[in-house]
Amino acid sequence: MNEKQLTRLAASKSRRQFLKTSGALGIASAISGIPEIVYADDKAILKIRTYADMRSLDPAHSQGIVDEEIQSSIYSKLIQYKPGREWGWDLDAAESIEQVDATHIKFKLKPGIMFSNGFGEMTAEDVKFSYERILDKSLESTNTPDWGSLKEVTVDGEYEGTIVFKEPYPPAWNIALPYIVGNIVSKAAWEKAGGKVTTTTPCASGPYMHQEWQPKQKTVLVKNPDWHGGTAAFDEIHILPIDDESTAQIAFESGDIDYTRVPVSSVATLKDSPPEGTTLDEYPSLYYVWVGMNVENETTSNENLRKAIQHCIDVPSILEASYYGAADVATGMIAPGLVGHRENALVPPAADLTKAKEYLAAAGMEGGASVTLDVLNKAANVTTAQVIQATCAQAGINVEINLHESGAFWSLGDASAGERYKDIQLILNRFSMGPDASYATAWFVTEQKGIWNWERYSDPEFDKLEAMAKAEVDTEKRAAMYQQMQDLMEESGAYRFITHESTPVVYRNNIKPAFRPDGLPLLRNFAKA
Repeated sequence: MNEKQLTRLAASKSRRQFLKTSGALGIASAISGIPEIVYADDKAILKIRTYADMRSLDPAHSQGIVDEEIQSSIYSKLIQYKPGREWGWDLDAAESIEQVDATHIKFKLKPGIMFSNGFGEMTAEDVKFSYERILDKSLESTNTPDWGSLKEVTVDGEYEGTIVFKEPYPPAWNIALPYIVGNIVSKAAWEKAGGKVTTTTPCASGPYMHQEWQPKQKTVLVKNPDWHGGTAAFDEIHILPIDDESTAQIAFESGDIDYTRVPVSSVATLKDSPPEGTTLDEYPSLYYVWVGMNVENETTSNENLRKAIQHCIDVPSILEASYYGAADVATGMIAPGLVGHRENALVPPAADLTKAKEYLAAAGMEGGASVTLDVLNKAANVTTAQVIQATCAQAGINVEINLHESGAFWSLGDASAGERYKDIQLILNRFSMGPDASYATAWFVTEQKGIWNWERYSDPEFDKLEAMAKAEVDTEKRAAMYQQMQDLMEESGAYRFITHESTPVVYRNNIKPAFRPDGLPLLRNFAKA
């Protein structure tokens, strides 16, 4: 793609377009002065943005970081991610916790942790129930991989228990325990609710409680007066789903929200002239963005076509047009700094149209090919799709872009939602990530076909390595396995890795935010400045 084309694409994303979008969402009301924390009926209200709407309050069926931002605020865990620039954890519901050998973790709960709505005190039975239910096949939890080789939780006393694994599972400490599946729910409450919940919850034990959900508008959390950790900072937290970072930035500048991630295209301007009373922070990102190709679709089942498309996609042009040069090339799913990161991808980041045409000829498509590309309707994604469309056209591959709003997009590859997954050919995707390589690879094993594995990729060698790597305690051996897994994915032609993005965030100076080292918010730790 030439410079003129890139300039035209970047220019197309005008502020007027985003103002129109935000106006339609009802979030671009203009106010003057420096916004303060909203007080209504003497309540302190924090308003923040998430990139998608809430989908579930059940840890067994949550949909990644958006649901977890809410769940970690209303439930307790044995340990929670520690805010700051370095990965670590703090005790939460646990008074003590210890890895006693390679397959056993002992814990003791703090006494007196109460579930709301009269469901009583948290005990080791609740921990056992919460963790083991994720493994229950009849529940069909989408998050089963997070628990790795978990066998059971034994109850050793009212507050004491042992987490038992079939084999060593190092990610327990940075994925399972402090993230989604580590949330502890009330056994009595869940059994009364029939074993699972959806968008309401019978009780809470964290600093906040879930009060209401207005689909596609907001989720409201309220202070839990019985929280074991003290007093929550805010009376209410309002969480607004706004897909697009540029739209969210306008909402922030209009005073409608107090914190948001912003597009990398805005970083230079915000550094030079930030809105009054605000702070910009930048964090490295663990997200990974890639183009996936459905290996079972009639058209993209052709491996040579997939490899032609791999070589058509010019990653440097995408980073310039969609991320304004503020994001780096991804060599795989595993970000720099994590065990298993590859220094280089097998397919170089720049497009090679000569190779692309050779693969196209090998596919029996010398006259050209046509494919569809499904995309979440978000500015950076749309621009990325346009760049892909332009460079593929130079090799004779016509790309038709299908735009989807959030709800429709995130069910595209879900086999339980119908048969639309069969129509996927190319899909531009972006997953959140935890601080362990296993959280990247777990979603692409054969068992995840029709759940999170939308490429429907299946390789026995990959599956074997994925299981082995999660149990490997030798860091060098573990790294080599994850690197090999990414090689296998790329060799299949079903993946073209693009970027890990970056995480610039803005917030008002009258709040004291709390972030993971990758810039994702820990709402339970937000406070007034």
